[in-house]
Amino acid sequence: MTPSSVVWSTRLAIASQLTVLSLGCLPTAIAGQEPVMRVLLAEAKQLRLRSDGTSPLQIVGLGAGKPVKVQAISASLQSGQLTLELMGSVKRRLQLAPHQELRINSNDPRGVWLGNRRYRGELRLRSKGKALQVVNHLGVETYLASVVGSEMPVAWPEAALQAQAVAARTYALRQIGKSGPYDVKATVASQVYLGLESVTASTQQAVRSTRSLVLVHGGKLIDAVYHSSSGGATEASGAVWRNQLPYLVSVPAHDEHSPVHQWTEQFDHNQLRNVFRETGGVKSINAVRTSSTGRVKQAKIHGPSGSLVVSGRELRRRLGLKSTMIRFEMLTANSEIPSSKPRGAFQNPPPALQGFWHDSASGQRISVANKPTKSKRPTPLLRHRSVGPTKHAEAVLMIHGQGNGHGVGMSQWGAHGLAEKGADFRQILMHYYRGAEIRPYRQLQNPALVQRLPIAPLWVS
Repeated sequence: MTPSSVVWSTRLAIASQLTVLSLGCLPTAIAGQEPVMRVLLAEAKQLRLRSDGTSPLQIVGLGAGKPVKVQAISASLQSGQLTLELMGSVKRRLQLAPHQELRINSNDPRGVWLGNRRYRGELRLRSKGKALQVVNHLGVETYLASVVGSEMPVAWPEAALQAQAVAARTYALRQIGKSGPYDVKATVASQVYLGLESVTASTQQAVRSTRSLVLVHGGKLIDAVYHSSSGGATEASGAVWRNQLPYLVSVPAHDEHSPVHQWTEQFDHNQLRNVFRETGGVKSINAVRTSSTGRVKQAKIHGPSGSLVVSGRELRRRLGLKSTMIRFEMLTANSEIPSSKPRGAFQNPPPALQGFWHDSASGQRISVANKPTKSKRPTPLLRHRSVGPTKHAEAVLMIHGQGNGHGVGMSQWGAHGLAEKGADFRQILMHYYRGAEIRPYRQLQNPALVQRLPIAPLWVS
């Protein structure tokens, strides 16, 4: 081709892609590129960003014709105005209008420092209400290499890390366009993203080996929620939230080896009086409604000043409990408080992994059987406080519980357990998300996803 014909062909290709975008379809030419995630990293009145070593930060948005290069930026919100201190060869102080947005990046593969963490991609700084916001724009696959290491121990079996990668990718892409200037938060409010410190060879391999794969039901991305440990059985979505989704049903969790499979918490008279001020404390507490797996959906508290009915979620929030799969025990004055090990179990031990699994990619039915393993016990995700024998002058509430988290979707410790028994990532995902299929996201008819894909080969990584 001549140079002019190349330019003309490129323009025709872009025009064709724009036409397809307006129709809400996912063209192959665009779908081969990487969707961009917008991750809310911080909201604060003061922030500091800096480069690593001698590589400068590049700032776009200060009004100059080309990027401004500095070593560090200190930003603060004062009287509603965004004030910047730019530190380079010459220190400068600037004030920006509320609507201005700064785009900050670096060519350094070590990323940009925000506080005590480093991030790849582009960081966008703006004022929002009474706080500053920093949103990280980066390719979804680059984002996931950190999410997998932030959500799971990186030494876990590859199949568990791969299952986490597919679930996290599905969750992330489903959030695109839902929250205005960002898609997800970097915390447990969405899924944990700790930047470059959580990226390892094992997390990169888990993402690379599952690249573009997502979970789909009825042609749409599923709500691929997950949690740390189920305590024996996962929960149906309708028992925790408003809607019962067909792929989020209760299944055996295979996480009985979790360090939070069983736990105990105790609360003394003063603590209970502070938590339940409406009733002046707790004389007794009873589960009014429970789910099929034993999780408390509603509880009634009786105290010196009256009674109160709360939901299981509210009870968990007030007491800071790991889950709602709990039972109560009131100990009267001078009773001996037992050790942290609960008496009895909520569920029978989950059945062994066995039977046939449908591979949605190949269409094959695969026979699965237990495989013995000699791997070491995994590193705990969480630690829990043990309660030793002691005497107390006031009544004490003992709560014996199992699991950690809402219990819906994939149990991360269960994914570990299934991987140890020989399941691959597809079998793990099919166990927790019943009836879902695993497909590349480029096959989806998803207008919201299309609108966020770059037309030109612009990659944010």
